[in-house]
Amino acid sequence: MSVLVLTLIILVGAYFAGLLGSLTGLGGGVVIIPLLTIGLGINIHYAIGASLVSVIATSSGSAAAYVKEGITNMRIGMFLEIATTTGALIGAMLSLVIHAPIIAVIFGVILIFSAIMSLRKKDTTVLQTESVWAEKLKLNGSYPTADGEVKYGVRKVGGGFVMMLFAGVISGLLGIGSGSLKVVAMDSIMRIPFKVSTTTSNFMIGVTAAASAVVYLQRGYIDPALAMPVVIGVLLGALTGSKILVKSTSSGWLRWVFAVIVTILAGQMIYNGLTGKI
Repeated sequence: MSVLVLTLIILVGAYFAGLLGSLTGLGGGVVIIPLLTIGLGINIHYAIGASLVSVIATSSGSAAAYVKEGITNMRIGMFLEIATTTGALIGAMLSLVIHAPIIAVIFGVILIFSAIMSLRKKDTTVLQTESVWAEKLKLNGSYPTADGEVKYGVRKVGGGFVMMLFAGVISGLLGIGSGSLKVVAMDSIMRIPFKVSTTTSNFMIGVTAAASAVVYLQRGYIDPALAMPVVIGVLLGALTGSKILVKSTSSGWLRWVFAVIVTILAGQMIYNGLTGKI
């Protein structure tokens, strides 16, 4: 296979990865890494390095728009980034000593969890209750809606921080945004409104990935020839996905398609990891 053909295959694959990731809010890394490792036989560490670069690019592009609209809670994002960045550095260093087959199995398990979370019904209830730590750290906030400004309170700050630390470790270890774990931290534990949690998570993902990418870059696992088509493809796919979401009245069937694809990929990753083919 020539370099040109390989680049085109990666570009097209990354496009569909970015498209699916954008439609479900879980990022393209959950698709692009299995594509590169299982489909093209690329070393999983190089695949993770390329995925991290694409996560930084997509997060930086979309996060700016959400911040401008006033939906993202910057104080929550900056506070939780302490946990995710610390975790990401730990995860990235762990990935360099853990054998590839073990990483593949962990990745498959996280993929299955992501598929389940993508089908989970979102809780849109806005809590007005506030915790002592949320008050001290000034994490409570509000966001604009068509009916006016909606205020919300934050609870269980410590529990959310610990879950974010774990999410950072998984992100650094596997090279994904670990959006499903961030949803657990902000939606289920801290009870931040879904609209705020998704936009704040998007804002945080780029910083988390950048911390991990430094470790991979130092070890030579970020190959420009591989990262370039991945970044371009994921960016174009994410852009297409955002336009489809704006026009779509229901994304339920899209989430089911995503869940089925991800579950199949998860099975392949776990199988190849257990049999030592990765």
